[in-house]
Amino acid sequence: MPDATMPVEGANEVTHRILAHYRVHARDLPWRSAPGMPPPDPYAVWLSEIMLQQTTVTAVKPYFAKFLGLWGDVTALAAAEDAAVMRAWAGLGYYARARNLLACARAVVAEYGGAFPHDETQLRALPGIGIYTAAAIAAIAFGKRAVVVDGNVERVVARYFAVEMPLPAAKPVLREHADSLTPDTDAGDFAQAMMDLGATLCTPRNPACDRCPIMSSCAGRLKAEQFPVKPPKRAKREREGTVWWIERAGQVLLVDRPSKGLLGGMAALPTCDWRGRAAMAPLVAEWNVAGQVDHVFTHFALKLRVKSAYVTEDVATALGGRWWPIDRIEEAGLPSVFAKAAQRALGLAADQ
Repeated sequence: MPDATMPVEGANEVTHRILAHYRVHARDLPWRSAPGMPPPDPYAVWLSEIMLQQTTVTAVKPYFAKFLGLWGDVTALAAAEDAAVMRAWAGLGYYARARNLLACARAVVAEYGGAFPHDETQLRALPGIGIYTAAAIAAIAFGKRAVVVDGNVERVVARYFAVEMPLPAAKPVLREHADSLTPDTDAGDFAQAMMDLGATLCTPRNPACDRCPIMSSCAGRLKAEQFPVKPPKRAKREREGTVWWIERAGQVLLVDRPSKGLLGGMAALPTCDWRGRAAMAPLVAEWNVAGQVDHVFTHFALKLRVKSAYVTEDVATALGGRWWPIDRIEEAGLPSVFAKAAQRALGLAADQ
């Protein structure tokens, strides 16, 4: 097997093959320019990259279109109300991204007059923009030479160089290998070419090696699915809790989550701290058990018992909440876990 630290072909030839493949097979995505065309709007690149963090392209497309329709540039987004942005983001998950999105938009307007900086260091100083996102914006939106390494790129590089070191320790090594292939020009197209290679051919399972433009010199092609090497998975912690559906005259009581922490600032149904089922209800009422919803967060799996009650008194102020029309519950911007609970309370959820 070839030395894992050196490609069989020269870096220039490998890069050329990847770019040539991209020019023919590039994915048509709403936030991209076609290969060889002028760079896309930096706002679109930034918005898409934030949305795509830990989220699929398929899931992001409608949200991207929605945000562009509501706030067509960074200045408009910076002026938006926090609650409106959180409602528009609802269902996309990882809600800290939405809060950082607003903070970043406002910083770009306040510090740079509404124009994104070109420099990676300046980009990294903005809220919610890390090493990867800064490099992606610099390369794709501004044509700068930047080393763009996401999960797809890591997989391609780990296989091509047959990197035996497991993640996450291997990340600096994989970045060095990606750097060795990144051209001085066309860095934006190259970054997107590598992402496409990982997303469409060099997939985690059943990679299409026979259609890969660099298969002939890939050191790991004979055991591709073994790369990148990953540490053993840890079982997710399990947590339990109760959520309360409080109904009155065709409306349901909603509250706002604390601004910091999990689902911060989002509209929600009243709930406990998810430490157990023996939670005290927010008010005395005749509670009915509507069922249970299961939801998986990044660090834990949640089993949430749903209880419902009908009240005649206006308890919204006392409970720090507000009434929302039940027939417009889909417009409330509930995060997925509470949207599931609402469906369960309304008897619309399938048995789990």
